[in-house]
Amino acid sequence: MYETLTIHRDDRDVQYVAMNRPAKRNALSAQMIADLTDMAKSVPTGTRAVVLSGEGSVFCAGGDLDWMQDQINADRATRMAEARKLAMMLDALNTLPAPLIGRIHGGAFGGGVGMACVCDVAVAATDCKFGLTETRLGLIPATIGPYVLARLGEGNARRVFMSARVFGATEAATLGICTRPVDADALDAAVECEVAPYLKTYPQAVARAKTLARSIGPRIDSAVIDACIEALADTWETEAAAEGIAEFLSNSEGRAR
Repeated sequence: MYETLTIHRDDRDVQYVAMNRPAKRNALSAQMIADLTDMAKSVPTGTRAVVLSGEGSVFCAGGDLDWMQDQINADRATRMAEARKLAMMLDALNTLPAPLIGRIHGGAFGGGVGMACVCDVAVAATDCKFGLTETRLGLIPATIGPYVLARLGEGNARRVFMSARVFGATEAATLGICTRPVDADALDAAVECEVAPYLKTYPQAVARAKTLARSIGPRIDSAVIDACIEALADTWETEAAAEGIAEFLSNSEGRAR
């Protein structure tokens, strides 16, 4: 059904969604963004939980290199339109009526951290690495910013939001990105422990409770999303961004991030 996703729904009405671009480390391409948006908007009524994971060695390495190359050559309006597609994907996942449970392994960088932060619960393997690496490229974590700040709070977010440093699962749990680190071979069992309580609830009540939590939590509305897109567009036009992205794309170590 989807070019970049593998979806399985079991007889408990739990839906398992795996990003399936392992050769690209599940980097967020235009197609994956579109697929994830459509998936989030198409989850059947009565779904008890959605589990989000990544095939291969890494949960999500962030932005796709080909997509990034296209942005270098794009005008401001095109860049903003592409950023809006990512913003709408994150919004769709964030407002998914069913609980969203993240299974994080290998690494989550840039947009991958944003995806972990829109999960209601995220469980990470002990050896998983995290990083908001945008400033290393001369950019800023703008589109994912509202979700990172909502999850971490401003104080915790500022510890990792600007430095681009890579940190481990234990610190990610302390910051609030994931609930707890577990051994890689216990990751599936930990995810099932998070799924289990929802099997005893009414899905409609869960959906209403989630909507209530979102409505009284930190504000993430169209004005906030627009401001973040504008900030990113402004940053794309700086000399630092041009230099940082060009260096990243030409550096084989950067490609392995």
